[in-house]
Amino acid sequence: MLAGASLAQSRGLPSVVPCSAFPTGVKEAPVFCERTSVGLDVHARSVVAAAIDGRSGEVFRARLTPSHEEVIEWVGKLPGPCAVVYEAGPTGFGLARALSTAGLRCQVAASSKLLRPAGDRVKTDARDALNLARLLRLDEVVPVRIPSAAEEAARDLVRIREAARADLMRARHRLSKLLLRHGIVYYDGKAWTERHDRWLHHQRFDAAPTQSAFEDAYEAVVLATARRARLDEKITALAADSEFSPLTRRLACLRGISTLTGFALAVEIGDWDRFTGGGIGAYLGLVPSEHSSGTSRSQGPKLMSKNSRAAGACTPTSFLSRSRSSGFPVHTWRR
Repeated sequence: MLAGASLAQSRGLPSVVPCSAFPTGVKEAPVFCERTSVGLDVHARSVVAAAIDGRSGEVFRARLTPSHEEVIEWVGKLPGPCAVVYEAGPTGFGLARALSTAGLRCQVAASSKLLRPAGDRVKTDARDALNLARLLRLDEVVPVRIPSAAEEAARDLVRIREAARADLMRARHRLSKLLLRHGIVYYDGKAWTERHDRWLHHQRFDAAPTQSAFEDAYEAVVLATARRARLDEKITALAADSEFSPLTRRLACLRGISTLTGFALAVEIGDWDRFTGGGIGAYLGLVPSEHSSGTSRSQGPKLMSKNSRAAGACTPTSFLSRSRSSGFPVHTWRR
């Protein structure tokens, strides 16, 4: 062996392995870098906190109010640096944005993906907060995406429009079933049109209580229709001039997607780059469940959607696209 030659060179092996020799799909495993992990069990009127110091092993506990300032102040007194996690829920993402603004790393955990011992029969707020702190330290938390304030505001408008549509549908059902109980059925074309509205105006009942009930049910339909129309106008205006306008226009180019549907998909899905073709299918609940072992494979119904509102926008859209391409009659989406 020559002086200074390495063992790899003496055996005919390359001294430096090129980067192209390694698989390109390999990703670095996440590593918890902060000293203290903080778990928060957030409720409407209280926040139960638990923190674990990674160096000393000391556990800190506290019961706080939902005030963002109080939570940030308590976390600031812990041995730093700190990372915080809490479960996604009805309290929203305001606390996560406040912690991030304060310079703290915060994750919002997906509740359906949290690891819990199967044999654990004791559940308290303090134990939940401590379990979150432990999972965060082990990097076993599956975080959800935290939307911006503007994105969350647009979601509020889209979701209240969906609630208005559902209220209108229920009001129409109550009115039509009231008429059906008295043997009155509309046969002159499609329901809920101008002609159908004129037909409703001519309906009269001999019993005064029934007439009052009919007038109230009809008024509920009129008010719900006007409410939905007002929200449609506001969404259309926001879709035309907002940060979601470019994506909404691109989605509206697809068959079966209107401006309302495209805007709903844009604000509900948010960052489209985080999905692949199969990933977005699972997110929308379009992937069948599966329970396979060994040589047996069993597929069940479709998975429950992680975002039922986005899935609700896609389902009638896919039917509309199929109807136009196959010659079936086309239906207007969720009117």
